[in-house]
Amino acid sequence: MHSFYSHGKLLLTAEYLVLDGAKALAIPTKKGQSLTITPLDTSKLVWQSILHDGTLWFETEISLPLSQYIKSDNPIIQKLYEVLTEAQSLNPDFLKSSQGYKAISTLEFPRNWGLGSSSTLIANIAQWAHVNPYELLEKTFGGSGYDIACATSHTPITYIRQKATPAVTPIIFNPSFKDQLFFIHLNKKQNSRESISHYRNIKTEERAIQVKTFTLFTEAMIASQNSLSRFEALIIDHESELSKIVQTPTVKKQLFPAYPKAIKSLGGWGGDFILAIGTYEEMSYFREKGYTTILSFSEMIL
Repeated sequence: MHSFYSHGKLLLTAEYLVLDGAKALAIPTKKGQSLTITPLDTSKLVWQSILHDGTLWFETEISLPLSQYIKSDNPIIQKLYEVLTEAQSLNPDFLKSSQGYKAISTLEFPRNWGLGSSSTLIANIAQWAHVNPYELLEKTFGGSGYDIACATSHTPITYIRQKATPAVTPIIFNPSFKDQLFFIHLNKKQNSRESISHYRNIKTEERAIQVKTFTLFTEAMIASQNSLSRFEALIIDHESELSKIVQTPTVKKQLFPAYPKAIKSLGGWGGDFILAIGTYEEMSYFREKGYTTILSFSEMIL
């Protein structure tokens, strides 16, 4: 039996701009996804996907050797076929024989948390297939790749997307005020298509200027780990500037205008987790509004 594991992810800075090479601060989470592979005496890949509560939510069988021309009406099966065949295109020896396997993929967090159920799957399959995970991501789901970098990192990182290999730098991010940093789930998945569309409509020259601006935001936030007031001011400025770029109100303005301290979206705007500054007692503001999934920095971050 072989086992593979990848961490979930949170993007703290440079949302959207990370796509164009801005330096971003990204953090792997404690919870992730595992993949166990067991040989079988059959010419099939038996795939099972397990939720965080132990529920089997997806199961299928794929004949081996893997065919490049399988079609399915089930979009989940079709996507799995796509990922496996693209992995095979990167490593022709992958699943080329009739040797069977049982694959069990197990999530440690709810699927709607947005911590990277797809990216952790890609990273695990890439490890199994001995292929470059960034190439596999590009051929399947696309994206900046910061989530792939988090998947196999054991520390916070700065991430710069580049044409060939991304620049991934392990850093220390352990704010002295981490007991006042909380992650709150917005009870819905991200739907950031509109904000991405606005971002993509920005002229190339303007985008290049913003890439530099948000790289500076990232560096300043890393440098402010011993000053809560400075960190909070940077969060407010970051949210304000990005709101103008994607032509979307900040999450604080939309949902929590009465909250007295800073709130920041994480990743694509429109859902999943936000970061809120405050004490444990102050989190009651969110609980009273129905946002009851609240994790402390120490609970969430690896």
